[in-house]
Amino acid sequence: MMEYRVDSVADTVELGRKLGSMLQKGDNVCLFGDLGSGKTAFAGGIAKGLGIDGYITSPTFTIVNEYEGRLPLYHFDVYRIGDADEMSDTGYYEYISGDGVTVIEWADIIKDILPPERIEVYMEKNEHESPDSRTIRIRFIGDRAAGYERRLAGEGACSRYVHGDGRHSGGR
Repeated sequence: MMEYRVDSVADTVELGRKLGSMLQKGDNVCLFGDLGSGKTAFAGGIAKGLGIDGYITSPTFTIVNEYEGRLPLYHFDVYRIGDADEMSDTGYYEYISGDGVTVIEWADIIKDILPPERIEVYMEKNEHESPDSRTIRIRFIGDRAAGYERRLAGEGACSRYVHGDGRHSGGR
């Protein structure tokens, strides 16, 4: 698992952009975190990495928004989903195996039906440091996803990357 410390919304977006620029058809990114932890900002960064211009909004009431870029982006917000069974009505299974990239906010709500190959992003507020400070942990599950871990580490973080041994690299 990779761990980053970001100090601003711009850093959160930039980390998402770096990941998004690597993603390929059929990739699934699952976002975990409390309300206000930066999930939608990170999703917006992924959209930028896919070449999508404009503002990305959380599809809280529509459940899924679609955006066109280098690859289609299917952005889910499952906060209002009661349980995993309700997802079949949204086209979820078609999206996660489709021709684009799927981003799922509040992925913990549907943890039993998450795709086996996925990238999990855990976001945590560090409000004791500053209002926009976050710890972002990225876990890569599956063979293809593991390749992204090596590439993202080589890409260098926009903020501080915390190595497994506790060393920091990057700015700030």
